[in-house]
Amino acid sequence: METKRENFGSKIGVIAAAAGSAIGLGNIWRFPYVAGENGGAAFLLVYLVFVVGIGVPVMLSEFVIGRRAQSNPVGAFKRLAPKSLWPFAGFVGITAAFTILAFYTTVAGWTLEYLYLTLAGGFDKADKAGLTSQFSSFISSGPRPMFWQMIFMVMTAYIVLKGVKNGIEKYNKILMPLLFGILILLVIRSLTLPNSFEGVHFLFAPDFSKINAEVLLQALGQSFFSLSIGMGTLITYGSYINKKDNLSSTAFSVSVADTLVAVLAGMAIFPAVFAFGITPEAGPSLVFITLPMIFSQMAGGQFFEIIFFVLLAIAALTSTISVLEVVVAYLSEELKLSRAKSTLIAAGSISVLGILCTLSQGPLPKLSIGGMNLFDILEATSATILLPLGGLFIVIFVGWVMKKETVFAEITNEGSLKGRLKMLYLIIIRFIAPVAIALVFLNGVGIFGYGG
Repeated sequence: METKRENFGSKIGVIAAAAGSAIGLGNIWRFPYVAGENGGAAFLLVYLVFVVGIGVPVMLSEFVIGRRAQSNPVGAFKRLAPKSLWPFAGFVGITAAFTILAFYTTVAGWTLEYLYLTLAGGFDKADKAGLTSQFSSFISSGPRPMFWQMIFMVMTAYIVLKGVKNGIEKYNKILMPLLFGILILLVIRSLTLPNSFEGVHFLFAPDFSKINAEVLLQALGQSFFSLSIGMGTLITYGSYINKKDNLSSTAFSVSVADTLVAVLAGMAIFPAVFAFGITPEAGPSLVFITLPMIFSQMAGGQFFEIIFFVLLAIAALTSTISVLEVVVAYLSEELKLSRAKSTLIAAGSISVLGILCTLSQGPLPKLSIGGMNLFDILEATSATILLPLGGLFIVIFVGWVMKKETVFAEITNEGSLKGRLKMLYLIIIRFIAPVAIALVFLNGVGIFGYGG
């Protein structure tokens, strides 16, 4: 006898959980920098067009699959397209979730180390050379990064183990408002620094001369990856959404929250960077080298540094929860295991691969192919292959395999909602989104692209 599936208990819970999945470390350090380097406000406008015009419809498609099938990604395709090869598309999502969580918990662990260092009184050296050396020494040391990675995985597994309503929804409803509150506090502090307007100009002054085909592809790719499209998370969460909830407004609300966090992060980071005359850098160096250097020079810097790394940890945790749930839902529903066993197996097996990722940064440098260590390989494979493929399968399935009437029934809640834009949605999913995702995929693997 099948046990009754859990559902989210409220509309705000759905939005908090799905937004938590979309909002991650990339929103904090990657998006603001990419926007600033590619036309500022001009890039932002292009990005917003892609989010609303393509990202929201693709997210809505994942919700449609999940809620219609009431199952995990693999089970969903089995139910909606029985005796076909479509469950392979679900396996792509499961594989993406597994690989992403392995390297993501490595970086998430770094945030806990730096939070600990800040609480303990700061860093050994506040100059760039000293902080660079300290960061390199830490990530290559082995035991400490592994310790923090395991702490993060235990936190993630604990919340997932509690279930959909009492774990994922409950903690996201606490963590997401806290994340926004911390961000706003950091923005206020950053904007009150001398010469902070240069950072605002860097992020928001439109420079349309920088907009070319390559920038358009970057904005398109960022819109997909930022919204957690293609990794099975949104199908899984969609299966927990109540039949009375409006899927279209949920997808739009999640996209707005995700974009707002990215923009607020830019307003928190770049005014401070420019206020102290420091050249902004992308990626981990911005977060673990540049910003600690800035905080050390700022009045009340230690307090703001503490809440910044708390912010990073929260952003990482809301994402890792959603990614682990994808694998747990698959194990519990397809292999008929309890949530406890599924969580233990998923967290344990991902942790093994995650430890190898962490160790590939230093103690096990031989774990490399073509000059890329295991961490880089998993990151590149998920971003350039698994996520675009997953997204492509989803739009083709919803646009061409599912019956139009079935798709519209989910979007309109069996006709109780107007669904005025449903034909436009269908055109996007059938014709525009597949081409857009294919371009992102081909650009990512180097088959197609334009020079700047």
